[in-house]
Amino acid sequence: MVSLSMRRRRTLLWALLAGGFLLVNFHRTATAVLADTLAATFDATGAELGSLHASFFYIYAALQLPSGLVVDRYGPRRVGAVGLAAMTGGVVWFASSGGLAEAFLARAAIGLGGSVLYIATLRFCANWYRPDEYATMTGYTIAAAGVGGILATTPLALAIEAAGWRTAMLAAGGVGAGLAVAIGGAVRDTPARAGHEPVTGADDEGTAATLDEVLANTRTVLAERETWLLGVALFLTLGTNFTVLGLWGVPYVVDIYGVDVATASTYVLLGNVGFVIGSPAFGALSDRLERRTALMVGAAALFTLSYAALVLVPPLPVVGAALFLALFANGGVALAFTVGKERHDAEVAGTITGVINSMGYFGAAVFPTLLGAVLDAYWTGEVIGGARVYTVPGYRVAFAIATATGVLATGAIVWLHRREQRAPTADGATPATD
Repeated sequence: MVSLSMRRRRTLLWALLAGGFLLVNFHRTATAVLADTLAATFDATGAELGSLHASFFYIYAALQLPSGLVVDRYGPRRVGAVGLAAMTGGVVWFASSGGLAEAFLARAAIGLGGSVLYIATLRFCANWYRPDEYATMTGYTIAAAGVGGILATTPLALAIEAAGWRTAMLAAGGVGAGLAVAIGGAVRDTPARAGHEPVTGADDEGTAATLDEVLANTRTVLAERETWLLGVALFLTLGTNFTVLGLWGVPYVVDIYGVDVATASTYVLLGNVGFVIGSPAFGALSDRLERRTALMVGAAALFTLSYAALVLVPPLPVVGAALFLALFANGGVALAFTVGKERHDAEVAGTITGVINSMGYFGAAVFPTLLGAVLDAYWTGEVIGGARVYTVPGYRVAFAIATATGVLATGAIVWLHRREQRAPTADGATPATD
């Protein structure tokens, strides 16, 4: 039985780490509102703007597996605090950058620091919460990121109008610096290190894996077909969602529907609301029903239908609804992290999370440049305020690609679901993930 004082303590400590991850998502999606400003400031094409946005994800994705290993080795407190401090330095650099190449490197530095926050937070949850609470806490953690995405829409647009984009970024960096200090001073890796009794079923041993154990864990994870199916599903869905939500969603609404950036950002904000609601909803439902992959199949189908609606260039209210549903569905696909964790012993939790998270964010590195190149191919030469204005045919093709990613992701998850149904358990019962 978890005492009331411990529940309050773990909630507060989780909130500090989740606040760091909130800032990660703020910075990785802020380029949607900044898109036209950055295009004008750095005289960037669509492909160049996509690469600038993706520079965060190149380093972020590459470090997900090492991040999992480092968190397993050193614990969420130290890794989370150092990572957030490094991200803050990248934010300051980005806010003062004088050219496209410098901004590219600064965004990569932000991704470098931010790469550890999600893994660190999930490792904290694995240490402080029961296994039947883990999917719920994963959902809340992703919801915190959704709040960061909301702050990166209309609130950021208004801040930029009032103070300029560089000042707005510096203010966000100041918040990150304060949180880094708080995490380093207050968070404890396990209940035992905070003077509490261990949580039943949680990994509260507080021991670091050896290098040999880390390498063995990595080989085990990469050898499983299920790992690759989970990773492909995340590559396609996370890659598409962060490309639309974090870069091309606001320009799409501005270019096609003729509204200003602040107004357009409110529709992308609806997508972030879906992001906030979807993960806790799917996490809690999954824990209650003890079903994982079946819910993932339904979520992937909803994701596909939502982007298919945007190919039709529907009325503006439908755009808001489609973005909401696409990001709501993201919460169901994110059950991949719980599926991965439950397939392995607790000491491998950071490793499996890092592997499939890395695959997911490689998608977020690939798709922005790809869709930017598609939009450039259909560009007619029109420029307003120093930024390119893209066409209906270009956006139709871009969202057709997004729809295709949904079809492929659904196929990968159906395959995973069928494999999980056939997999025997120790007592011969039907697996909880079917």
